[in-house]
Amino acid sequence: MLDSKFVTDSDDWRQRWRQRTRHGDLFWRAALIGASLLIALLVLLIGVMVWRDSALARQAFGWDFISPWAKHAWNPALDKFQAWPPIYGSLVTSIIALALAVPFSIAVAIFLAELAPPWLRTPLNYMVEMLAAVPSVVYGLWGIYIFLPKVVTPIGGALEKTLGQIPGLSTFLGGPMPVSGISKLAAALILFLMVTPTITAVTRDVLLSIPRSQREASLALGATQWETIWKVLLPFGLSGILGAVILGFGRAIGETMAVTMVIGNTSGGGYSILKPGYTMASIIANEFAEAVSDMHTSALIEIALVLFVITIILNALARWLVIRVNRKTMGGR
Repeated sequence: MLDSKFVTDSDDWRQRWRQRTRHGDLFWRAALIGASLLIALLVLLIGVMVWRDSALARQAFGWDFISPWAKHAWNPALDKFQAWPPIYGSLVTSIIALALAVPFSIAVAIFLAELAPPWLRTPLNYMVEMLAAVPSVVYGLWGIYIFLPKVVTPIGGALEKTLGQIPGLSTFLGGPMPVSGISKLAAALILFLMVTPTITAVTRDVLLSIPRSQREASLALGATQWETIWKVLLPFGLSGILGAVILGFGRAIGETMAVTMVIGNTSGGGYSILKPGYTMASIIANEFAEAVSDMHTSALIEIALVLFVITIILNALARWLVIRVNRKTMGGR
């Protein structure tokens, strides 16, 4: 009796095992879990490395390293370092780029997904994807020789003569701007051009993934095409669009080569976007190979730590916002 029960249980176990492994589900699940754990381990190791190697600068400067009110400046000759100028440069250039790119990218994505005729949609899609794949050094070279003298310098001069004369805005738009156009404004506009294709491509795919029934139901109720886009499609795809925006912001704040080529690479430009400056990525790229003291190297690695923490916070915030938007879209469930 016991033997019969044991054989039956053994056969059931073998049958369940064969069912689980017949289509590779068990091995596929194990591979996905392993890949996820590997990514988490990689992020953890990066954090541990930059924390450990920045210990010298953290112990020497403490919170003054990232404080806007620190008394010392970035001076490798004296082994005095302060990271607020590149932090400010990263934030201001990324925010300006995103403020310009988001409405423009969403408008282009709506046109490509909903309004463009088929003969125009395909080549425009190829162009958007091609722009997203252009190496950043190409953007930098084009910016130096064409974009800065033809676009950035006139825009900077106009801002300086108009908004820059207002007392409350003169701190951020005060001049004079360098004749070459190299400035934080140049970096922001280059980043605007670089993140726009990324946000556009992702937003377009989000809109195209919305079921056709949503459009047909809205039009059947008497809504116009614009009302369908504004009141149905955009709210329905808001979580995906938000993800595209955060993805663009992450690329903007971490962009290195193009920004290094057009921002001027100096920590003495102050708060004005018409002056040269630094970003966190550009100062690391520009000075790491030339660092001659342990303190200089440690300070650069601490800037990498700050950039790493900001990236983690951005991803966590993006995930939280996506969850909130999804819950609101689903009626609070």
